[in-house]
Amino acid sequence: MRSTIEGSIRLLAAAVLLAGVLRADDTATAPTTEQLAFFSEHIEPLLTQRCLKCHSGDEPKGGLSLTTREALLTGGDSGPALDPADPAASLLLSAIRFEGPEMPPTGKLPAAEIELLTKWIELGAPMNPIIVAPAAHAGPPEVNDETRNHWSFRPLERPPVPAVQQAEWVVNPIDAFVLAKLEAAGLAPSPPAAPRELIRRLHYDLLGLPPDVANVEFFAASPTREAWQTAVNRWLDSPQYGEHWARHWLDLVRYGESNSYERDNPKPFVWRYRDYVIDAFNSDKPFDRFTLEQLAGDEVDSPTRETIIATGYYRLGLWDDEPVDKELAFYDGLDDIAATTAQAFLGLTMNCARCHAHKIDPIPHEDYYRFLAFFRNVRHYGVRADPTVFEASVCDIATPEQRAGYQARKAEFDARLASLRQQLDAIEEPVRAQLQGGEIDDFKNESVRPDILQKHVGEFLTQAQFDDYARRHGEWKDLREHPPAGLEQALCVKEHGADSPPTFILARGNPAAPTTEVQPGFPQVLSAPDPEIVPVGGTSSGRRLALAKWIASPQNPLTARVMVNRIWQWHFGRGLVRSSNNFGLQGDRPTHPELLDWLAVEFIEQGWSIKQLSRMIL
Repeated sequence: MRSTIEGSIRLLAAAVLLAGVLRADDTATAPTTEQLAFFSEHIEPLLTQRCLKCHSGDEPKGGLSLTTREALLTGGDSGPALDPADPAASLLLSAIRFEGPEMPPTGKLPAAEIELLTKWIELGAPMNPIIVAPAAHAGPPEVNDETRNHWSFRPLERPPVPAVQQAEWVVNPIDAFVLAKLEAAGLAPSPPAAPRELIRRLHYDLLGLPPDVANVEFFAASPTREAWQTAVNRWLDSPQYGEHWARHWLDLVRYGESNSYERDNPKPFVWRYRDYVIDAFNSDKPFDRFTLEQLAGDEVDSPTRETIIATGYYRLGLWDDEPVDKELAFYDGLDDIAATTAQAFLGLTMNCARCHAHKIDPIPHEDYYRFLAFFRNVRHYGVRADPTVFEASVCDIATPEQRAGYQARKAEFDARLASLRQQLDAIEEPVRAQLQGGEIDDFKNESVRPDILQKHVGEFLTQAQFDDYARRHGEWKDLREHPPAGLEQALCVKEHGADSPPTFILARGNPAAPTTEVQPGFPQVLSAPDPEIVPVGGTSSGRRLALAKWIASPQNPLTARVMVNRIWQWHFGRGLVRSSNNFGLQGDRPTHPELLDWLAVEFIEQGWSIKQLSRMIL
């Protein structure tokens, strides 16, 4: 294919030498037969496939049509696309090279296609008008080579660090990427902030609190790089760092301490998940492990108290304890989990495909339900009353030692309680047999028995017997109200067992309209392998673990890009990709795509360390 293209280019160049190219004043002779044949064979199909969907018709995007040479010369909102006086400076050429406006927006063209278009533009863009038939219905984007070439769906590769003119300004590679962009635009970096402003910004950034005067003045007196690094490290190690930065993640995963709806009951033990996230940031838990524990902490090898608490992630959403349609409420709960997982970890709005194929991204209707199938075996939060929540969503997180100690204390408690009850019964039963009238029914109430017995002192029992009874009854009541402290519990995920119920594509998202059965699978546009699912004992399907391993894999093109962008956003207020939850076709393109990919590769190679990446950024 490439040799054929190169041969066509050489043939066209020879024809140009014989026929004469279009001149700077654009008054040269008409294009040659060879030129137009080259256009028809190579350029017209390329423009049709890559460009004319947006740049044709009565209202082309940006006002630019690419269907005639006259339209190229007229241009659109950004000016003429073709410069006949200096073809190499044409806006269209800089756009396909990603040296200014970046076209096509789905991602940079392959090098061979850029070479073809470059030769064509350098020849003055000889062409025949392109007749574009009106599309019957564009439909949703397809999963194909073009959509797979979208910038965020491509495999991660570390780009080279750019060379810059002001090399002395560069402290680490991040500076080089930023400075290169500034220099290309003819701009200079902003001047450094004053020391007092700088140290205040750092304190707010890492801790969310204003610094005390002593810290500000200490740094202002000697604002050296060493002093700066010391401040960065000290505040990254502060307990307040985790408390502040955990809020970013808790907002992202819709953390709430109650269920919403009318009763808005509290979520039991949900604070343990909050503390888990705080501890994860403070201990710099690797992000791939952080991901694995939240999505499948109960399915990992040797689950711990901590990994079980992490699965409280699944219980953070809304819960309607009295839904009109129970089946619809169940799927609403699954959709909440799927949507949050896709957006938080992958930057994909997969929930848009719940009722039909995604209208904007290459996510078929089937892909949504294949993704949903990873969660199909998760038990619903509860049925209605609080006991059902404890049964479906709360579990014991005690250690074996704690459990053994509790069982011993409980056995001792039960034995003492039974002994006291037996002693009380020995006094109550003779009296019960002699009661008459209303006292027979009243005596059924445990709380009034001492009063009834006292009335019959000297008649059915002696004062000494009653005094002994009153003492033992008080001891029994106090003991019953103070049982041994229970085992620690946590809000967690539970499944129905090792075998998952089937997952069906639902027509229009309607649970009453199941169609084709599907198996768990990753989005097709990412060209991921089929999941390897192994059930975990007899309690879990293993599906969530397969999903978690794929999401946390260095081979996943989205996870590191998305998290690096979030870290940048949490430091500076805006990410390199402004639409931080949407890395799809209509999401914002990164302002510094090479920097984003360099940071993502560095993040993985540095062990997915959030603190290490923050140190580099700061």
